[in-house]
Amino acid sequence: MSKEPGPSAEYFDEWYANMQGGAARDALHQRHLGLPPRLLSTSLLTWDGLAEVADTLRLEPGGRLLDLACGRGGYGLEIASRAGAQLIGVDFARSAIDQARILARRFPAVTAEFRLGDLANTGLPRESVDAVVCVDAIQFQPTAASFEEMRRVLRTGGRIALTTWEAVDPADERVPARIRAVDTAGGLAAAGFVDVTVEERPRWRAAERALWEEAAALDPGDDPDLQSLHDEGLRVLPAFELTRRVLATATAGG
Repeated sequence: MSKEPGPSAEYFDEWYANMQGGAARDALHQRHLGLPPRLLSTSLLTWDGLAEVADTLRLEPGGRLLDLACGRGGYGLEIASRAGAQLIGVDFARSAIDQARILARRFPAVTAEFRLGDLANTGLPRESVDAVVCVDAIQFQPTAASFEEMRRVLRTGGRIALTTWEAVDPADERVPARIRAVDTAGGLAAAGFVDVTVEERPRWRAAERALWEEAAALDPGDDPDLQSLHDEGLRVLPAFELTRRVLATATAGG
């Protein structure tokens, strides 16, 4: 079984670079998650889940959305398009930002900016955005600094939505350490968010399992992107029932 990747920018820069032109990965994600072809994803949020996240953010037309750890940018572009909002995407992998800029051409109605930064250092001014979304990424840096940065850039009264995984038992060492460290409710509350809710999403989980089962069974051949997907499926499935899929939402307190 392959070693779990670390959260370095160098690792993910290569990871995203290997995805360019990766039609097989994209087709698998679209089939299991219900995503349209225009929305390229490397995360595991379903189309129905995306609609729920968009609703929780309560974005108004002309508002500013921060997609933190945006990857190739598809989820943030779709949410901004639905709301008539502006988008700022931040990621620490340059190859992800490059691909997001290209993908933005499929969303001509969205004013979008993509820039380098990370979960704890976006480079954005204080209270400069109206909503923050972070899809399947907080587990790579679930520190106080990450939650504090989200609160710093979000205007008072603005909304945040995070999708991630948490350990059913944080003491269970069969669960990767980075997942055991995730405490979305505690992190958000400590950073000054109010009205914090963290809820499980079993339907998202079912789609995720089906995706990983297909990925683990496929023959990747000499395709480095499919090899990465195959290895991740083999790594994730043995501990699948030891984690729970969650949606966390909150409001920036005064």
